[in-house]
Amino acid sequence: MEILFGLLIIAVGSFCQSSSYVPINKIKSWSWESYWLVQGVFAWLVFPVLGAQLAVPEGHSLMELVTAENSFNIWMTIFFGVLWGVGGLTFGLSMRYLGVALGQSIALGTCAALGTILGPVFLNVFYPEADHLSKLTLAVIIGVVVTLVGISVIGYAGHLKSQSLDEEQRKAAVKDFNFPKGIVIALLAGFMSACFNIGLEFGGGLNFGDATDAMYKTLPATMFVTIGGFLTNAVYCLWQNMRNKSFADYGKGSLWLNNILFCALAGVLWYSQFFGLSLGKAYLGDSPTLLAFSWCILMALNVVFSNVWGIILKEWKGCSRKTIVVLVAGLVILVISSFLPEILK
Repeated sequence: MEILFGLLIIAVGSFCQSSSYVPINKIKSWSWESYWLVQGVFAWLVFPVLGAQLAVPEGHSLMELVTAENSFNIWMTIFFGVLWGVGGLTFGLSMRYLGVALGQSIALGTCAALGTILGPVFLNVFYPEADHLSKLTLAVIIGVVVTLVGISVIGYAGHLKSQSLDEEQRKAAVKDFNFPKGIVIALLAGFMSACFNIGLEFGGGLNFGDATDAMYKTLPATMFVTIGGFLTNAVYCLWQNMRNKSFADYGKGSLWLNNILFCALAGVLWYSQFFGLSLGKAYLGDSPTLLAFSWCILMALNVVFSNVWGIILKEWKGCSRKTIVVLVAGLVILVISSFLPEILK
C-alpha cells in the first residue's frame, strides 16, 4: 500500500509539472527570454531553496552542508546542474517545433532512460567501492527498455501526425512545427536533461542523515542542481535580452503583476515534480528496484500527462484515427512501464 501511495505522490507531482507550461500562455507582451528567466527565478531558485529548508532539522541551517567534506559532491551536483540547464534551454525549443505533447515525449523519454542508467554509472566511476552498478538490475533495465518502446510508439504517432496534416493544419496546432529539426533538438534536450538525475545521485548524501525526514532527503541536492541550471539559463537569457534589445520587457510596470503571478505559478508547478519525487521515494523504501527506477517513472508520467495536455490544447486535432490509436497505445505502454520493474523483480 505504501508503494502505491508513493507512486501516487510522484504522479501528482508529474501532473503539476506537465501543467507548468499552461500559465506561460497567460504571460503578456514579454519575449521568450524575459519570461523564461523570471519563471526560472521561481522554479530554480525560490522554490528549491524553500523546499530544501524542509530537510534542515531545528537548530541547523542549510549552510552547514557546505563543508570541505561535501565540497566535491556539491560541485559535481552543481556541475551536472549546469549541463542540465543546457537541456532545459533546448527543451523549450523542442516544444516550439514539436508541440507540448510530442516535444516533451521525445525529450523526456531520452532523459528517462539515460538519467536512470547514467546516474549509477557515473557514481561507480568515482566510488567503485560502493558498487552503484548493482542498482541497475535486470528488472530496472527491462523497465527502461519498455519506457523507450512507449516513447518510440508516441514518436511514431508524431510522425504519422506530421504526414497526415497539411501545412495550414500544422501551423494551427503548433505554429513553428518542424518534425526533423524538432526531433534533433528533442534528443539533445533529453541527453542533457538526464544530467539532472546524475546530479541528484552525486548529491544523495547532502542532508543531515537520520535527523532529516526521509521525505525531504533529496531536496537539498535538488536545490544544488537547479542552482547550476539557473546559471546556464540566466547567462543565455540575459545574452538574448541584449541581442534582441528586450531588456525593456522588465520595465513594463503595468504587466508586472500579471506576468510575475503566472511566472511564479509556472515555477511552483514545475518544481512540484521534484518535490513529489522526494516525498514519493520515502514510501518506496521497501522496493530498492522502484527506488532505482523512480527517475524513469517520473519522466514516463511526465510524458503521459504532457500528452493529456496536448490533447486538451488540440495539438492532435485533425489527426487520423490510426494516429490517435498509436498515441494511446504508447501512453498505455508508459503507464505499464511505471510499475513493471516491481512485478519483475
